[in-house]
Amino acid sequence: MQAFIIFLHILVCIALILIVLLQKGKGADMGAAFGGSSQTVFGGAGANSFLSRLTTAAAVIFMITCLLLAFMFNKGKTTSIMDKVKTTTTTTQQTTQKSSAPATGQSSAPAGEQSKK
Repeated sequence: MQAFIIFLHILVCIALILIVLLQKGKGADMGAAFGGSSQTVFGGAGANSFLSRLTTAAAVIFMITCLLLAFMFNKGKTTSIMDKVKTTTTTTQQTTQKSSAPATGQSSAPAGEQSKK
């Protein structure tokens, strides 16, 4: 099943690239207005409509296969980035506290409280 979805994903990806490259840009109409040839392969306005629908369909299939592949390959793994950050921060804070503790037996009270004793 995974191999089929990967194959479909790659096929749709290549098709999407080709479909987008086949479309004419927004500024292409200006060149045709000043003596350029009209491209009527799909009819007057039919090409934009057909290619835009084909692009939309390919994009939807591409997004669905992306989501399916993400869910398939994430079986039971931790999905939160913050879990790693919390453990790293806690470990760093503990190491900092251990290294900043006084080694000579002096209290760690602020200077004002030490002078009162």
